[in-house]
Amino acid sequence: MPVFDHPFLSGLLGDDAVAKQLTAEADIAAMLQFEVALAGAEEAEGVIAAGSAERIGAAADAFSADLAALNEATARDGVVVPGLLAQLRKGLDAETAQALHFGATSQDVVDTSFAMRTVAILDEIGGRLAGVIARLDRLEARDGNKTVMAHTRMQAAMPVTVSRKIASWRGPLMRQAERLGDVRRAIGILHFGGPVGTLGALGGKGPAVAQRLAEALGLDLPEGARHAERDAQAALAAWLSAITGSLGKAGADIALASQQEMDEIELSRGGGSSAMPHKVNPVGAEILVTLARFNATLVSGMHQALVHENERSGAAWTLEWMILPQMLLATAAATRTADGLFQSIAFVAID
Repeated sequence: MPVFDHPFLSGLLGDDAVAKQLTAEADIAAMLQFEVALAGAEEAEGVIAAGSAERIGAAADAFSADLAALNEATARDGVVVPGLLAQLRKGLDAETAQALHFGATSQDVVDTSFAMRTVAILDEIGGRLAGVIARLDRLEARDGNKTVMAHTRMQAAMPVTVSRKIASWRGPLMRQAERLGDVRRAIGILHFGGPVGTLGALGGKGPAVAQRLAEALGLDLPEGARHAERDAQAALAAWLSAITGSLGKAGADIALASQQEMDEIELSRGGGSSAMPHKVNPVGAEILVTLARFNATLVSGMHQALVHENERSGAAWTLEWMILPQMLLATAAATRTADGLFQSIAFVAID
């Protein structure tokens, strides 16, 4: 069982606020939203019969997925959409069933669902990142003028102010916060190209339908389908790893400085020991290091997922499903942990 939703390990490594965006229920809700919005856009452009969108919307509102059947269908088809559509069509008349999903392909639905939910996750992470930076500002205001020992190559070097230490933690986070807008825009796009990315079934009405669909879903409309162009997903992974890596650096510094032989940082709270009651273990600092290393191992997999054969790759696409949700959860957990950790530390000035 993954640690992020493990019965007790999730208390250490999980994140409920972000996890709810990555559930099957959230995914299905976003895919249904895509289908309803698509029907509305196509009806407005005269592609499907009048009244179809209303009937599809009503069916979606009343829909309750058979998850066991979706499990079997996905094992057969390699993607959930055919099975989901088959269930949804049971509540539609024959003509409306034909109008459902017209001109789209499974990847349009899956990728757009992920884009919608990831934008919400990025907004959450962005808010937390701003909070962590503000927390460091407050720490500097309190302890910044204290003098501590700088260390180079793990050896004592010369005294510096705490402000110098904090600057090396805060600077990378500020730069990643500045990059959030670009990452969000690149991810927050409509994926809509039909079977081979040309919207061929819609004829000359494809661009108009796509524009209406993007507006209905609150997404940007790219120049063309990006079924096999995954640079935005790779850039997202790199950004997530940069955040956890930057927080991991701070975690490593705090873990070292809080050693009893060093006594450069005091922890107001930490983890207890089953055998040594006198210990206050730097759990938060250690978790930041762990999550940094975890994301660092996964980011290379997202660069492997850049390799989509021809117009679509089942293999590279499935790899994204395995990697990106974990990276999003790890980054969310890191920002949550960092806020608590920075609140719990105090620098000890050298004599």
